[in-house]
Parts: sequence; structure tokens; C-alpha cells
Amino acid sequence: MDKKEKIIRTWKGWTTIENAPVYENMLINEVFPAVKGKGVIGLEKVSISTKEKKNEVEFFLVLQFDCLDSVKTFAGEDYKTAYIPENAKRVLLRYDPTAQHYKLKKELIL
Repeated sequence: MDKKEKIIRTWKGWTTIENAPVYENMLINEVFPAVKGKGVIGLEKVSISTKEKKNEVEFFLVLQFDCLDSVKTFAGEDYKTAYIPENAKRVLLRYDPTAQHYKLKKELIL
């Protein structure tokens, strides 16, 4: 195959309603800039989605990588384990211990 296979990595974490803006800001201004600063060049984009519930906010992250090797550069050889910096753990109520990975088959721009 000439083209590299893109990988989609998904993960969920939950915060209090009060900590949701803190965590979102941390992702945008600390976590992912630090990831790029460490030389993870294959991380192409990050989507941050939220769902507000009665007492918490669910964060759903979708990361697109150019290949599985880039995922391993980001998360290590045990790449299925969630990547959660210590400062982020302090504002999360709970989180998925693992990330899910999918091969991107098609993107339809409609």
C-alpha cells in the first residue's frame, strides 16, 4: 500500500462541571502543545467534544495520527494505555484507563 494508514485514537474522561473549563484549557494550552513539543510530529489533529450531564462533564477526545508508529511515539509501546499527565489527573473525576484505536477508512466532506 503506497499510502500510510491513518489511525484514530479515542478516549473519555469526566470532570466536575466546575473543572470542565479548567480541563479544556489545559488540553488546548498545555497538554497537546507539550506533546507536539516532544516531537510527536505524526499527530495530525485533535477533536475535543463534551457532553454536560447532571453533575459532571464527559470529555470525548479523538486524535488522528498518520500511522501506528506515531501513536507509539505519543503513548509508548504500550500504546493502548491512556495518556494522562499528572496535572490532568488532578482535575478529572475518572477516566478510561485505555484508549481505543481505529483505522481510518474514509472521510466524507459533505
